[in-house]
Amino acid sequence: MNNTVQIPSRDVLKAQAKRLRSDLADKGQTISHAQALETIAHQWGARDWNTLSARTSNIHPGWSPGQRVAGRYLGHAFAGEVKAARQQANGFWALTLRFDEAVDVVTSPLFSSFRRQVNTTLNADGHSPQKTSDGQPHMVLHLA
Repeated sequence: MNNTVQIPSRDVLKAQAKRLRSDLADKGQTISHAQALETIAHQWGARDWNTLSARTSNIHPGWSPGQRVAGRYLGHAFAGEVKAARQQANGFWALTLRFDEAVDVVTSPLFSSFRRQVNTTLNADGHSPQKTSDGQPHMVLHLA
């Protein structure tokens, strides 16, 4: 297995197996859940589901819609909820976050611009690759 590709969490892999099983059923092909898990394991280069599952044990569980989160956005603390989540290549996540309270995204004392919802990209540690001019990540996120 290629170690440069981050394996998703067990929950993400199980969801892939569920979608595979559903897609095949829509085409008239039925497979068991165990067969779907084995197929997903092979697609990720593992010999079987147990091998793949063992490789995921130390990986961040990922982000999912409805999940409560907290963190800092452009230096401002917030709490909120994941509205949408999609895993991307190389362990990155594309998220849409809905803040409980609007966040002022402007640092100027002359005006304000409040946001209640933002789209962001995060690495597996919950930090955005984009940084402010002082070197801080635009977004730092963790489970609430």
